[in-house]
Amino acid sequence: MTNNQTDTAIKWMIASDIHGSAFWCGKLLEAYRREQADRLLLLGDILYHGPRNDLPEGYDPKAVIAMLNAMAQDILCVRGNCEAEVDQMVLSFPVMAEYAILTAGRRMIFVTHGHIFNNGHLPPLHKGDILLHGHTHVSACEEYETHIYCNPGSVSIPKENTPRGYMIFENDAFVWKTLEGNIYREYKTERNAAI
Repeated sequence: MTNNQTDTAIKWMIASDIHGSAFWCGKLLEAYRREQADRLLLLGDILYHGPRNDLPEGYDPKAVIAMLNAMAQDILCVRGNCEAEVDQMVLSFPVMAEYAILTAGRRMIFVTHGHIFNNGHLPPLHKGDILLHGHTHVSACEEYETHIYCNPGSVSIPKENTPRGYMIFENDAFVWKTLEGNIYREYKTERNAAI
């Protein structure tokens, strides 16, 4: 017996820094359904807005908890600097991991929030590996001698005139989109070139 199905890559939606905004979390989940992604990768700072940020529009951490817990089986999350053990008590998916590892062909994708590991304090990476984090609230795609740095920006409190948005990772390519679904940046790992 043979299997004639072709293997397809998992389609990841990647987002960061919801900061307790039920309004913007709802927009993110609308985009998740529209994208028909297989998994949602959250880069931390889910419930609390933090002392340096103003309250985001629609701040309602309890509503965010309910929305995300309803789809817990789809979520992979790393801990942000605003996550605490009490958050793990109310969320139905793990949120306390400092990092996760994904792959893009032979490249490692080191996934973290960005408050510990970042361009100023790199984790162990090989040349061409990808450092993926949030934390700055600024979307980015930058190539360095040692690695490639990618950031989806923030869902609820974007900074430096970057849009509220997310990234899609599929078939070894990253695509940055606004919450409305408009593409504004792409990076294809197999070509090693930002578009």
